[in-house]
Amino acid sequence: MALSVREYRARIKSTESMKKITRAMELIAASRIIKAQQRAQAAAPYARELTRAVSAVATFSNVDHALTTEPEDPKRAAVLVVTSDRGLAGAYSSSVLKEAERLVEKLKSEGKDVDLYVSGRKGEAYFKFRQRAVVQAWTGFSDQPTYDVAAEIGATLIEAFLGETGTDEVAVDEVHVVYTRFRSMLSQEPTAVRLLPLEVVEGTEAPEKDDLLPLYEFEPSPSEVLDSLLPRYVQSRIFFALLQAAASELAARQKAMKSATDNADELIKKYTRIANQARQAGITQEISEIVGGVNALADANAGSE
Repeated sequence: MALSVREYRARIKSTESMKKITRAMELIAASRIIKAQQRAQAAAPYARELTRAVSAVATFSNVDHALTTEPEDPKRAAVLVVTSDRGLAGAYSSSVLKEAERLVEKLKSEGKDVDLYVSGRKGEAYFKFRQRAVVQAWTGFSDQPTYDVAAEIGATLIEAFLGETGTDEVAVDEVHVVYTRFRSMLSQEPTAVRLLPLEVVEGTEAPEKDDLLPLYEFEPSPSEVLDSLLPRYVQSRIFFALLQAAASELAARQKAMKSATDNADELIKKYTRIANQARQAGITQEISEIVGGVNALADANAGSE
């Protein structure tokens, strides 16, 4: 049944109110994403130089460190999934969760048990709804992560890897992180990276052929240098992942809110057009009824004569 003009006007009013909200959220995300990009760019040089230092120690020393030793028969893996705390960001969280599910299936197909660690309320709710155990979750900072949080997450994962949790839980043999890498305002890519045992990489890009590692003198010893550097390296990688995820979340939210605002504009135009058509139809019907009444009255008067 066709709606009345009043009902269409009510829909137009509610859509206009929603449009104001989505437009405001779009502007807020746009204002925050610049700072998020700057933070990610500022953290990159530190992560790069720390990577070079770790690479040099691992390359030019013969120390077998727990964080760099490949297990002969890995049976257990930990997966950190970085999601958002809030929604209204399009497919941001669902995309990274799908990537995490693919990684979990791959690890299980290799005969490994998987322990889940989650950053962000969306990921926590996702696994809770499916009644899947989460070892530990961190929430409340997805769009503005701090290094303290990254250090806490890194320390927890290192303890799980080394079996120093203080519980009866079995130590994990691998640690993976799944996050969304920020490519551009229009492109954010879900990415899975193995953190432990350490796979030393040169920043986010492949090293140049002539990019030689610096030579270091290890004081007091390579083993103690690794003990100090490797935890910081893991924490810096996690912090960089959190910063990348924060920028990706804000970009996805801005894009989603712009799309919602555009859709609201289209709905307002549609409802306005339909309301005008309904109004014109009502006016035409009223005129037809008046003309019909006049004709009937004229016919009645002619018949009485």
